[in-house]
Amino acid sequence: MNKRQFLVAAAIAGIAAAAANPTMAADEGKEKCFGIAKAGANDCASATGGHACAGQAKKDNDPHDWKFVAKGTCTEMGGSLKAGGKG
Repeated sequence: MNKRQFLVAAAIAGIAAAAANPTMAADEGKEKCFGIAKAGANDCASATGGHACAGQAKKDNDPHDWKFVAKGTCTEMGGSLKAGGKG
């Protein structure tokens, strides 16, 4: 295996590991809070598949878009721990 092949294999392994463990992206003291993100300020993909990335929320407080917040603060902020605003 040459150096280039090794680097490509290492990059693919890293991407696969991150995909297999999505909690790596979130701090242990945080939780997803749906319905509080402002337009263009969400943290990741929409729960309904309306978009696939952070910063693509189309409207304020969409119940399917989310942001990470400190654990225990979501409902105090008027958000929900579940997509769609239920719960």
